[in-house]
Amino acid sequence: MPALLFLRSEDHTWIRRIALAISIVELAISAWLLPSFRMGEADYQFTEYANWIGSAIHYHIGVDGLSLFLVLLTTFLTPLAILCSWNSIHENVKGFFIALLVIETAMIGVFVSLDLFLFFVFWEMTLIPMYFMIGIWGHDRRIYAAVKFILYTMFGSILMLVAILWLYNLSGTHDLIRTFDLPELQARLQRGIIALPPHTELWLFGAFFLAFAIKVPLFPFHTWLPDAHTEAPTAGSVILAGVMLKLGTYGIMRFCLPLFPYAAHRMARIIGILAIIGIVYGALVATIQPNFKRLIAYTSVSHLGFVVLGIFSFTTISFQGAIFQMISHGVSTGALFLGLGMIYDRRHTYEIKEFGGLVNPMPVMMSFFLFIALSSLALPPLNGFIGEFLILIGVFQYHHAWAAWASSGAVLSAIYLLWSYQRVALGEVTVEKNRTLPDASGRERFILVTVAIAILFMGLASPLFTRRMAATTDNLVRQTQLDDRPQDAAAPSRVAPVANDRGGNAITGPAPARAALVVATAAQVNP
Repeated sequence: MPALLFLRSEDHTWIRRIALAISIVELAISAWLLPSFRMGEADYQFTEYANWIGSAIHYHIGVDGLSLFLVLLTTFLTPLAILCSWNSIHENVKGFFIALLVIETAMIGVFVSLDLFLFFVFWEMTLIPMYFMIGIWGHDRRIYAAVKFILYTMFGSILMLVAILWLYNLSGTHDLIRTFDLPELQARLQRGIIALPPHTELWLFGAFFLAFAIKVPLFPFHTWLPDAHTEAPTAGSVILAGVMLKLGTYGIMRFCLPLFPYAAHRMARIIGILAIIGIVYGALVATIQPNFKRLIAYTSVSHLGFVVLGIFSFTTISFQGAIFQMISHGVSTGALFLGLGMIYDRRHTYEIKEFGGLVNPMPVMMSFFLFIALSSLALPPLNGFIGEFLILIGVFQYHHAWAAWASSGAVLSAIYLLWSYQRVALGEVTVEKNRTLPDASGRERFILVTVAIAILFMGLASPLFTRRMAATTDNLVRQTQLDDRPQDAAAPSRVAPVANDRGGNAITGPAPARAALVVATAAQVNP
């Protein structure tokens, strides 16, 4: 990225080339994580730990079965987003590609941060570049969409910051060293070294969950998304739908469930109902959209409702389905926006009535578009089927009625995707301008072939993904169990000991009942 800063702003060719090269290098580095990742281990791997600010804030990063594939998803989509913008961005090209790379850096930082302060820094870093991407390089109503995006997400961030500071202060209970370290906080809560009263846990859970629910977005916090997608440039929509929305579902699994398991179970019924409403509502609203980009935007509300429903079913298979669906949705919906962006570059409109019969002038492009649409509607053996099927199995084990209602979303997705494709691609050409549209170029064919291979590979080689998720999801199930949940439930590895007194002595040993351990800890620190 620093190389871009030293290039002249008018040197567009080299700006694009260097941005693409940087993103490919990042993809290669992240791909190395996959063969090096040790299956069967719930601990964080590839960890780095260093002091940053004082004794409480650390540079602590690592990946597990939850974050591994989300990092790969980020580095996979970024080069494609750069390629799709190759000829469509003409103003302030240098600023655009710098913003795109900053967003990639921030999103990877969110997925690998194991310090709450570091996580919040990266979380906020994702907002500003996307705000400028929509506001500067977006379409007619770009300022309105950008302001709406930043106001919604910043509101949730403020509440989450308050909850983070509350946890930091709580970590110093009984004269312990205060910390933002996630594994350390998680271990102290699970072993009863620090305790949360039920009402406090509920409030903290709500503060974290609201920030993540807005980002997902979960119904009824979704109203910023259609405007942001409709006005964003193609690359912005790809990154927003493909990765940025996953920050919310990732945050729920990483923070809300292991830190506040009792509150998560108390709120599961309400959240499950909201997820089902989002599944059905998003699908129904998508069906009647006259704007093709807005239609695809509403599909995210529906598909990510499946993810939230799987998370709050608290079963191993639903957790695995939720993670897989995050990745699958990122690839499929990102590919839909890529294909739609190629059409927009030719016609400069998203209105469905302006299309019709596009398969005649553009058979290659529209054939790939159909393949991508079939993956989004969960046709076996493509990637979308795996995630939704695992989620529905897990949800059925938890709540039969939820599974039945959620299944209707799969049916509705076939309706709105196939009907929209019929109106756009099939039949005779209905608008004279469309008769001479060029088919996919070599660059566009490379993009479409790449995403098609990824879609098919994920569907056929799903065990490669689920086996690497298994230990993490099993551990998450143990952490969220309420009855007979062992006090020494496996917590991810950490650099610091479970707890220290102010003299630096580790507080270890068997974990008795919660109240007794708290008293014993206090007596040890203050004899």
